[in-house]
Amino acid sequence: MVETSDIRVVRCGGSKVNLTPPIISNDSRFVLCASGDLVKVYSTRTEEWLHSLQGHTNQVTGITLNPANHLQVYSCSVDGTVKLWDFIDGILIKTFVIGCPLFAIYVSEKHTGVLFLHVSMATDSKNECFQLVSVHLPKSAEQEVEAKEMSAVSSHISKNPSCTAFGRGGEYIAFARHLQLNVYFFRKQKTYSFFCVYGKIRLWRNFIHKKEYTYSTQHWHHNAVNTLCFTPEGTHLLSGGIESVLVQWQYGADNRKEFLPRLGGSILHISASSDGQLFCTSHSDNKITVIESSFKVCGVIQGLVKGDAVLTDLMIDPRSKALVLNGKPGHLQFYSLLRDKHLYNLDIVQQEYIYEAGLDQFEVVKAAFDIKGSWLATVEERGKKSSDLEFFLKLWAFDERTQSFVLNTTITAAHTDRIISMCFSSSEETTMLVTAAEDSQFKAWCQGADADTQQDQNFWSCDFVGSYHKLNPTNCSFSADSSLLAVSFQEVITIWSPDTWEMLTTLCQPPGVIRDLCFGRLSCSKYLLGTTTKNLLCCWNLLTCELEWSTSVDVSKLQPDPFSENVAAFSYQSKHTDLFVFKPSEPRPLFTNKNVCSEKVHRAVFVPREEPLNSCDESTQWLNRSQLYFLTQNMDLLTFSTATEEDRMLSSSKQLVIDDSVAVTPFYLLLGKHRQQQQKLNTQSHPAADKPQQTQGSVTIKELLHTPAHVLPAASVLCSMFVNSFLISNTGVQQDPLREEMDSEKEEEDSEEEMEACDSQQELRAQGSVDEVTPKLSKAQERELKRVRKTDFSWMAGLIDSKP
Repeated sequence: MVETSDIRVVRCGGSKVNLTPPIISNDSRFVLCASGDLVKVYSTRTEEWLHSLQGHTNQVTGITLNPANHLQVYSCSVDGTVKLWDFIDGILIKTFVIGCPLFAIYVSEKHTGVLFLHVSMATDSKNECFQLVSVHLPKSAEQEVEAKEMSAVSSHISKNPSCTAFGRGGEYIAFARHLQLNVYFFRKQKTYSFFCVYGKIRLWRNFIHKKEYTYSTQHWHHNAVNTLCFTPEGTHLLSGGIESVLVQWQYGADNRKEFLPRLGGSILHISASSDGQLFCTSHSDNKITVIESSFKVCGVIQGLVKGDAVLTDLMIDPRSKALVLNGKPGHLQFYSLLRDKHLYNLDIVQQEYIYEAGLDQFEVVKAAFDIKGSWLATVEERGKKSSDLEFFLKLWAFDERTQSFVLNTTITAAHTDRIISMCFSSSEETTMLVTAAEDSQFKAWCQGADADTQQDQNFWSCDFVGSYHKLNPTNCSFSADSSLLAVSFQEVITIWSPDTWEMLTTLCQPPGVIRDLCFGRLSCSKYLLGTTTKNLLCCWNLLTCELEWSTSVDVSKLQPDPFSENVAAFSYQSKHTDLFVFKPSEPRPLFTNKNVCSEKVHRAVFVPREEPLNSCDESTQWLNRSQLYFLTQNMDLLTFSTATEEDRMLSSSKQLVIDDSVAVTPFYLLLGKHRQQQQKLNTQSHPAADKPQQTQGSVTIKELLHTPAHVLPAASVLCSMFVNSFLISNTGVQQDPLREEMDSEKEEEDSEEEMEACDSQQELRAQGSVDEVTPKLSKAQERELKRVRKTDFSWMAGLIDSKP
């Protein structure tokens, strides 16, 4: 058993972007949001992820712009640090070590050099009671400094950051908890308390004097209001809640409201830009919507949709290599792990979803791809009780024209009871789908054939129905070459031949109902693995039909790697999950990792790498061809990473340019191969000694383009240097001006003689004595020709030689 610290569990693409309110830069060009242990920077115009601010070692819980510099942002984290960033260039400026977990951050222009933070109270072990503290930032030249000067502002505040806000000018701070509003005045150091009303909005006025305050009540939301936000000028109020409708209230006009409905999931946070031109809303479906002040949606930043639970398995689309799982209700989402970007949603149910608690609606519960990605099978159902159960089996074909899946066949009565497992065959020649249900049957589905022509048709039909002693099947799996099908019936595993549908043998040695079932791959394809409810992991040898080995372990998820012989087993015990990676041919694990997470793991998948790793270490070889991703019960998508891989990713993230200041753009990627081939030919034809040196101008341009704009001198200062960098010095010997004048007069005389000769040739041509003569040039053309002859074109040779 091998355990190493070189492999660690990291948060990967798909982290929540709706945990904290997003912030908009002062120029409305960027949106910043916390995502796992990163701060992501997006473009408001293109919705593209630009870069990440990476440095925290735990969940980022709050971000806010630096009031002293609008190009900088503060971030706080559970790791107990506050970091100051230049978010334009992604540079970490300073780290302030607080020393305790931080859950929110606030700043005020009036309180210079002071941060306000949410921290857990010392007497609270469950992080349910919080207090607001002020931290004075020490002035130091070091990049990392401890901030020890801390004082409490208020205790027993809400853990929701949206329930705390600073007033104009930083004179007071308001915080709400339960149904009570508290206002703390810094000058008086007093707290005034007011009572609120559930589900309604109150606008308070003159609350500086506790006995003379007034308020007005606004009501539209039928449930609790999740968030409020004033526009910068204070003339409008924005509100949002579970209805997924953004409401804009106009100050002084109680009955005048504007609505922006159907924004997706429930609205959790609302932010406004400093100029009031853009709004941002965060939603429960892990989405950020960018909205113009005219109440028009101009952009959507969609993260990995995370609902209450993932009912399908984690799957990889064989075509796009995207992660596929449950998305918004009734949909499958396709998410790029490489780009950390939501690609698109596939509407499976094709019905309008109604956001109402307790309403029974269709959900996608099963999905599977064939080996080529040409077919997708889905199962949707509704009705928690068997008597009210309603489900459909659908087959989707990939359309090359639209580059998406199109519904091909809908089977309304695939089984008489709930489908609990299904899988496609592994063969690329013949596509077959097997479904197993609680009606004690498993069925094989194939593309139908016309009864007259016996040619394959573009629809699916049942090819075989199998059962075993009226036992309910629990799982099904194809071998790597699709020559065998294993179907488990309670405690018995049956082996079938898909060619003849003959039951070849049964395996029934271990006690307990079979939960997971999978075949070995590559050199281990002769083995069959299974887990039972009696906490046993068993391996059978299909050549001898005997139990090869077994071990006592409670496996919550058994996941084979389709690209190697390795199999991953997640085991939950003692309130944490352990990982074991092994080969079926050897009961000894290749790798083990204790305490991967504190929750059970029921969903995992191996993702093929674009570039395989070259690790020779036994403990990391299982990560060479593919990467293991898993999903926890808290909907955290995690993966395993090696130190070598992290160093490579860090170096690639710092690489801004390639090949002499050529940016990595889609145009460069299109022509990059041609450039490399051309560069190789130039290297072979021109030795290194004959290669012209890089001009000083290109170095100047590189420095100009790579230096952050806010630290450059004024453009007027750079103009002359920039223009001079394009000029090429004349290294030739200057001629005597008198000699040049004499040469010019000689050229004019020669030109006149040539003109006379042309006149005589023209006369001969008219008489037919000359076949071909040079056409006559005008005096203006002769002068232009003379000027061109005097021009020095030697600089072009150096330019051509330096061209890659």
